[in-house]
Amino acid sequence: MDFYNLKHPEEKVSFGQAVRQGLGRDQGLFFPERLPHLDARMLSVLPRHQRYQAILKPFVEGTFSDGTLAQMVAEAFPFEAPLVPVGPHFALELFHGPTLAFKDFGARFMAQCLKRLGSGQPITILTATSGDTGAAVAHAFHNQPGVRVLVLYPKGKISRPQEQLFCTLGGNIETLAVEGDFDQCQALVKTAFDDEEVKGRCGLNSANSINISRLLAQILYFWDLALSQPDLVVSVPCGNFGDLTAGLMAKAMGAPIKRFVAATNSNDTVPRFLAGGQWQPRDTVATLSNAMDVSRPNNWPRVAKLLDSQGWTLAAGAVSEADTRAAVQALQLQGYLGEPHCAVAFKALLDQLESGERGAFLCTAHPAKFAEAVGAILGMELALPGPLARAMEKPNLSRTIAADWQALRAQLLS
Repeated sequence: MDFYNLKHPEEKVSFGQAVRQGLGRDQGLFFPERLPHLDARMLSVLPRHQRYQAILKPFVEGTFSDGTLAQMVAEAFPFEAPLVPVGPHFALELFHGPTLAFKDFGARFMAQCLKRLGSGQPITILTATSGDTGAAVAHAFHNQPGVRVLVLYPKGKISRPQEQLFCTLGGNIETLAVEGDFDQCQALVKTAFDDEEVKGRCGLNSANSINISRLLAQILYFWDLALSQPDLVVSVPCGNFGDLTAGLMAKAMGAPIKRFVAATNSNDTVPRFLAGGQWQPRDTVATLSNAMDVSRPNNWPRVAKLLDSQGWTLAAGAVSEADTRAAVQALQLQGYLGEPHCAVAFKALLDQLESGERGAFLCTAHPAKFAEAVGAILGMELALPGPLARAMEKPNLSRTIAADWQALRAQLLS
């Protein structure tokens, strides 16, 4: 299957080239030329890894053989995404991978792809993180020969456990604390891809959700959810809108999902756009759900394409800080320990459900990654799981840089 540039549809590339290249001309996002329609009943009887292979095969056919794809799936996804009842609704837990966040799905599959697509030339992975991408990408590519990883993150704007998970690895992993917000980190990544010298000398690639391989991996757990509990309303906590893009793609492919709710925090560019028709990003504000502190979501063109081509409308809601705290407490009263991101999704789901509907909300990170915030809200101390506890004891290896392209350029070319 070919993938085309949403800004310049005449630019078409193979799956392998789309993964290696990351972005198309003029920073355009790649999108599949078609979305295959799959038989939900057939998929429902397959073992999990065989189901994943069947979902991914149409996209990677011509790039990877069936046997190679089977091996990639087995290596990328040794963990599951359980659907846990919470009252009449469900929590989709996406934090059972090695870095305790949903980003493990996409990052690990991308690593499997690049490991097999390498041309022998060095690759530099440049990515920005608002919290969880950094750890997932860093762990997925740690010690992979021929791969250098630079992770940018907003200094002082992610939780310490999040930071420690990826800023303590060393080796081929370099972490840069940027004196700015996530949108500035993301802008630096985009600028790097416009610099032909940097791209050529570094073999530049991005592991952000702009890379199509990450989105395809995220489609998988939306199918898991839909086949386990069909016809639910699904609330997705949204930052860069990659997760929602994957969910909409799954639905377009035949996954029995009733509809979606785009849940944001106070960085509410999309809810305001859907309500008033004006795209008016504001300055990013820091919130409890810091991984969603994004005012200019890169994946929105893909969402817009899906909504337009399918004739769908999208429900959306912005959740305040006070309501986020209240939602964490409400989940606890129902016997479920959540953190701010899933609380935003839970609150937005309850606000948008119609009579007779049941829903699911995505839990994108382990509560212990936000132990300080959750502990303060609930008046309790959270125990850190093993990976976090070990990371907290290691020295932080990050360097601080200004939110300045020349500073990053010098780092890339060093």
